[in-house]
Amino acid sequence: MRDAATVLSIIRERGKRGLPLEDIYRQLYNPELYLYAYARLYSNDGAMTQGVTHETVDAMSLKKIETIIDAVRHERYRWTPVKRIYIPKKNGKMRPLGIPSWSDKLLQEVIRLILEAYYEPQFSDHSHGFRPERGCHTALTQVKETWTGTKWFLEGDITQCYDCIDHQVLLTILREKLHDNRFLRLLDHLLQAGYVEDWRYHKTLSGTPQGSIVSPILSNIYLDKLDKYVETILIPQYTRGKQRRQNGPYFALMKKASKRRKKGERKEARELTKQAQQLPTVDPNDPNYRRLYYIRYADDTLFGCAGSKEEMEEIKQRLSEFLRDTLKLDLSQEKTLITHARTEAARFLGYEIVTQHNDQKRDRSQHRNLNGHIGLRLPNDVIEK
Repeated sequence: MRDAATVLSIIRERGKRGLPLEDIYRQLYNPELYLYAYARLYSNDGAMTQGVTHETVDAMSLKKIETIIDAVRHERYRWTPVKRIYIPKKNGKMRPLGIPSWSDKLLQEVIRLILEAYYEPQFSDHSHGFRPERGCHTALTQVKETWTGTKWFLEGDITQCYDCIDHQVLLTILREKLHDNRFLRLLDHLLQAGYVEDWRYHKTLSGTPQGSIVSPILSNIYLDKLDKYVETILIPQYTRGKQRRQNGPYFALMKKASKRRKKGERKEARELTKQAQQLPTVDPNDPNYRRLYYIRYADDTLFGCAGSKEEMEEIKQRLSEFLRDTLKLDLSQEKTLITHARTEAARFLGYEIVTQHNDQKRDRSQHRNLNGHIGLRLPNDVIEK
């Protein structure tokens, strides 16, 4: 048997090249992958937490791995329902969380390793949630460093995203690149394993189980369709022009100031320069210049637009239609907000995001160096807490 690192590197290379992945189910016979998965799980706090059975990481052995592999090999492996508990959310509400049995955790981690190795090279650079070497900081850094000139923000809010993921749509997306029916059947059974709450069994007709090890990677595969739609359709259509045209009134005043300076009328030149510096150097309403920016962290999305509010309304409508028609998800019309970047603030990953403007902030050459740049502010309610 090949060691885990070799297997995952081969799978990762196929992902980089965009080749379909075949014969995946046989990789679940490799005990090296289970040992690698065990090394990643055993020290977690939840390793000793019981699901619907009494099984935990305690008394883990090679024989247990052999038992799982034997059941998988003969397609006898049966996922146990997760035990549902509730944990508090920041807004005071409760979030459902599913706790799998230990054997399910181990097999799920093997599946997650395979899926991550294959799909990670293909995921969008605009996606930052539940990905290696990415997170809140990389998402916020991308917004801060590349969204200069944004006039409008759109905070996308998908209604109960994880609970509403359609199983058949997800399997169809997986089937596009994973050419192994046994592997897909195993995932389908996992999605339908159900949950136990107050000792009563409930079916799961949609959604990925929160608390499940494979849930984050499956949701990223699902929402990657949204990323690709934004990248290939929306961004090209709402992006044009290399740079904004010059602002005529600004340069007219600066030209007058230059003439007065040459004539020795320094006081008048300074006054004209001050007037000019109250105006932008480029035309903020240039119809031939547009930019659309996009970022996603898990199910939280944020759009930035250098354009008009009407265009942002249009983007919101098209986004809603795509989610409904393609992914069978609903965009919350009440919580999906359009905010003016200079006079209001968008909320994303716990920060208020604004486009800064201050004509008095200058560099050593007396050039304005703040206007149009993105600022991250800590909200007052967060400071109070």
